[in-house]
Amino acid sequence: MLMCFSAGIIGCLAFLQKRSLVGEALSHATYPGVVISVVFAALFFPFSEDGAAFTILVGALLSGLLGQLAINQLEKRFKISSDSALCMVLSIFFGVGVLVASRLQVTHALWFRQSQVFLFGQAATMVDSHIYFYGAFALAVVFTISMLFRYVEILYFDPDFAKAVGMKTSFIHGVIHILLVIAIVVGMRSVGVVLMSGMLIAPAIAARSWTTKFSSFLICAALMGMVSGFIGNALSIWIPRWAGQPNLPLATGPMIILSATAICFFSLLFAPQKGYVTKLLRITRFRGRCKEENMLKALYKGDKYSANGSTIWQLKMKGLVENGELTQKGKDEAEKLIRLHRLWEVYLVYMGQGIERVHASAEEMEHILTPEIEKQLLYLLDHPEFDPHSKPIPKREGK
Repeated sequence: MLMCFSAGIIGCLAFLQKRSLVGEALSHATYPGVVISVVFAALFFPFSEDGAAFTILVGALLSGLLGQLAINQLEKRFKISSDSALCMVLSIFFGVGVLVASRLQVTHALWFRQSQVFLFGQAATMVDSHIYFYGAFALAVVFTISMLFRYVEILYFDPDFAKAVGMKTSFIHGVIHILLVIAIVVGMRSVGVVLMSGMLIAPAIAARSWTTKFSSFLICAALMGMVSGFIGNALSIWIPRWAGQPNLPLATGPMIILSATAICFFSLLFAPQKGYVTKLLRITRFRGRCKEENMLKALYKGDKYSANGSTIWQLKMKGLVENGELTQKGKDEAEKLIRLHRLWEVYLVYMGQGIERVHASAEEMEHILTPEIEKQLLYLLDHPEFDPHSKPIPKREGK
């Protein structure tokens, strides 16, 4: 959970830079460092688990930083596009790691199995000492982002202003890149090299659907990361129990990623403002309201308008129609629509539109004009009494 908490925050920064694939490239770039460090640790720390773990983490960190340096140099010095540089570093570094690992598989099978732990993750073999390590890193991430929050906010949302005021942009980018590499390194032990990029980006994508503020974005992503970590760990044990095989737990790393992905898809579908399903519901409600309002106008004017039974039933339930005729409330609503329609026509003519072209636009705008806009139109147009077609504009109630 602490690892996912940190990854959620760091992933937000990569997401805002539109460099989500950096996590994928750097996670694979750490693999050769892991494999080589496993060999080094086996030679010099054969009986010290703490020494071996420290050596592997240092090797992975150095390899990841080297990968980040390679990406920057390819982009700046050799003018290679960002996606090409990421792909190149990912394939080269991971290829080197696989090459060394394939050799270890033949010569030192035990060391090879040790390196595979970091490739796919193995949270089940983690011990209590990892809690303090991950907790310290989570505190370091929170402290660093809190201290640099305003600078990061300006740099990511207004980079031109950041350069104009002389902000040390390279320093801030360097700190963020270091945190990103460290997040990947510490996450390899539980999620693995292959899946770590998903843990960085999934909480950020999910959080972006729920908020528009930078601070809330970071907090939401961090909390969603923690929830993903808990659910993934729990389901890796609970699902086999439900299936009657408690001694065969599922892999924890993939379950964490799947949990984060499930939260991500739920957010993309059902977030209040940006969710796909909620948008469809708003569109459906708006179209239904347009049909109801068009029906009200038709009844008020005595025009023929084909409407389904659902529309008529909705108008009856709202007390706008009774026995096929408008109630007083329905007449007021219809007059309001006609007033907005004709006011907008007057406004378009006032702005230079031809009279013959204003009706279609007014048919659309009458459904979305607010009372505030109506007041502004009345004030701007000096309370007109007739529309461009010489038809009277209904007065507002009490006017």
